[in-house]
Amino acid sequence: MLEEIKKLIKEAEQFSAKNIEEIEKFRINFLGKKGEITKLFSEFKNVPVEQKKDFGQTINKLKNTVIEKITSLKNSLEDTQQQQNSLDLSMSGDTTELGTRHPISIVRNEIVDIFSRIGFVVSEGPEIEDDWHVFSGLNFPEEHPARDMQDTFFIEKDPDILLRTHTSSVQVHVMETQKPPIRSLFPGRVFRNEAISARAHCIFHQVEGLYIDENVSFTDLKQTLLYFAREMFGKETKIRLRPSYFPFTEPSAEMDVTCKICGGKGCNVCKHTGWLEVLGCGMVDPNVLESNNIDSKKYTGFAFGMGVERLAMLKYQVNDLRLYFENDVRFLRQFKAAY
Repeated sequence: MLEEIKKLIKEAEQFSAKNIEEIEKFRINFLGKKGEITKLFSEFKNVPVEQKKDFGQTINKLKNTVIEKITSLKNSLEDTQQQQNSLDLSMSGDTTELGTRHPISIVRNEIVDIFSRIGFVVSEGPEIEDDWHVFSGLNFPEEHPARDMQDTFFIEKDPDILLRTHTSSVQVHVMETQKPPIRSLFPGRVFRNEAISARAHCIFHQVEGLYIDENVSFTDLKQTLLYFAREMFGKETKIRLRPSYFPFTEPSAEMDVTCKICGGKGCNVCKHTGWLEVLGCGMVDPNVLESNNIDSKKYTGFAFGMGVERLAMLKYQVNDLRLYFENDVRFLRQFKAAY
């Protein structure tokens, strides 16, 4: 009797099915009211006492083997059906070519990632702005050339409404709604009325930063930008700050980094100076703080801003800004190796 049960166990282990009907037939054959296991249990009373233990254990093993086989076959059939259902027969048999992030997105994300490591959080604002947030709230005088139509896109129906010329407008929104300490980063798209060429475009991208707290100094600004430059361009990168002018910072500076192409020795890219200009920066003008209801006697701060296209040109040695906007797949395919 035990040998017969062992044969049934082997039969169950080797069973296979192509559809649910065959599985159901198998189940009834073994587990049904008139199935093999039911018959074996009815024979249990005729088994000698000394064999009952082995007999019972072997029947249970057969029962468990049958149940596991049924479960396994059903799961296998369900997986196969799901795969068949998910198969789109209208798709091409050719391998689908994966895309890549745009170089502007790659560089923007890298800038945000670097500053997020030292506590800066991303803030965003509208691209269509009013005069206060773009100019007046940032200490631009009434006669400043940026307010002229040859430099800025104004909305004709309302001369007070315009396309933002810099993401500094988001600084004003943040200062209006948040109290110091403020440590924010403002990435976004900006617009200026410029002729499109290899070196200029009417649409481009910026990332600006703002840090306001008690006892913030120019040294804090310098160390922050040195950290950024070395994370962006390499640990051997050096920076220099040249005096400059911006309406919303005082003192103001332009920051250069050692040329990545020649290592500071001088080449055509850096015009044989060994330096490349990458951003503008400075200490937030007290007038800007007071205009946005921040006590300039208690708080100080610094701000900086950089063009993403400019950094992407330096990073990838792109010599024509227009390539970023033409969506030429031959150009975009070159960035598959980037993250």
